[in-house]
Amino acid sequence: MAAAQKHVLRVYVERDTALKLTLLERPKSVEELKEIIQERFKPRLDGDFSLHYEDPDFDGDLCLLVDIQELPEKGTLRVVRPESDTFSTASSDTDILPHVPAIQRQKSWPDEFVVPSFGYEMDHILEEGNRVYEESGKLLKLKRSQKSEILKKMAETIYSFKAYAHDKELAMTAQALIRAHPCLRMTAGEDGALGWKRHMGYKLASYRNNLAKAGVAEVAINTGRRSRNNPNNDHPHQNIKKARKAEVNYITNLPKDQTPASLEKMREQIMHEVEKTERNYLVIGKLMDTTYALRRQEIVGAVVAPRVRDVVDRWPALLMESQMVAEFHRINNVNLRTQFYKELDRHTPRLITLFRDKAIKTGKIAEELAKRALVLRALPVYLREDASTLFRTCDSADGPDLTDTPVALLTVVTDDTTDSALFSPESICIVVEDEILVNGPTNLADSFLLLFGYIYALDLQYPKKLELTFTFIQKVVMCLEDNKPLKGRLLTLKNDLFNE
Repeated sequence: MAAAQKHVLRVYVERDTALKLTLLERPKSVEELKEIIQERFKPRLDGDFSLHYEDPDFDGDLCLLVDIQELPEKGTLRVVRPESDTFSTASSDTDILPHVPAIQRQKSWPDEFVVPSFGYEMDHILEEGNRVYEESGKLLKLKRSQKSEILKKMAETIYSFKAYAHDKELAMTAQALIRAHPCLRMTAGEDGALGWKRHMGYKLASYRNNLAKAGVAEVAINTGRRSRNNPNNDHPHQNIKKARKAEVNYITNLPKDQTPASLEKMREQIMHEVEKTERNYLVIGKLMDTTYALRRQEIVGAVVAPRVRDVVDRWPALLMESQMVAEFHRINNVNLRTQFYKELDRHTPRLITLFRDKAIKTGKIAEELAKRALVLRALPVYLREDASTLFRTCDSADGPDLTDTPVALLTVVTDDTTDSALFSPESICIVVEDEILVNGPTNLADSFLLLFGYIYALDLQYPKKLELTFTFIQKVVMCLEDNKPLKGRLLTLKNDLFNE
């Protein structure tokens, strides 16, 4: 019997990002290989893409991988996306998923931090230092300039993932540094990375300050705060505008070849296209891609947060389901619908088991059990949160009072029963800031994911009474990890979910 064929592949998931993939046997098809790559490298890959390999018959030029038998045992694959990723839905719209422009951040914080190269000379010094440390346990003494060189490169690498890193993330980078170069321990004990963590925090702050002076929007937005010359301005550490829900591209600079005036003309063109009876979704998608930076500066960069109605009046394409999904992709580089349903379906059986166990003990939530929609309805109940303001129901002839409703899903029914509200509603409206923003799909799960997308697209905060529920969707379902510690009930649910 022939031995299984092992494959060692270098997969370029982005132009400058290559990841190693080892397969113990050849996949049965190209589609199976794509599924393996998506699962192995999530959430970097979503939507449609093709695989190209370097064909030795053509001096290493790229060829489309159509036949799985052409997969090399050792070689390079490149992920190639179409000009616009498209994902068909049951709605009349088409989800147009944009490429993330090169000027934007394309990667979220990694599960394992990879220490960068520090240049030929510095890498050589560290290699020698590591050799001496292994032989004698002697630590490397760095000159001030050498230490500054290392810290600067580390700060640049940290910033490539996140502008404002948490203590946990700084500790991760410091630990990675001394694992890669044990000669850099500041002490001989277990806390050898503690000093590096502190220095990296200072260096990252200094790096942000330099970028702010250079006009980088992500950090320049927080300049002009209280100082000796401006004693009445906001405190430097209060109300910092930064990604708080693991956004990858929270706010960006305008494209280099565009000005506010040219982008404003594009915005007006978008409004004109949206008003047409037969919309050109491809044109709208491309214009929304180009104007993303202007839109985020208006939403995030304003001194006073604009009203949601004012935002969607200026950017009516955000009321299109396809463009809301695309906007979420621009912000997080993650396909909202694909990721939401993939992880929700994966966790549904275990969640239902947990809900039933609790129902037996407490007598609650038994009526909430079923697939997707019922899991979403039962989740806040399990987490002991009040979902009455989120899931609202009304008779079609009698609209409810929406005062003090930051976000909600308003289900309109003709038959006042639980089954009707869950399975056959007349419509489901997405409510934001006390008014109906848009009529969503009649499927509760679809409407919920659109509401979650609007929270990101409009830079809204999670409802205080449902913070655990939305944090669960963010971290467990959407895999958008911000490395903040989980609260007790949510941590318990996550542990129960993954420790079957």
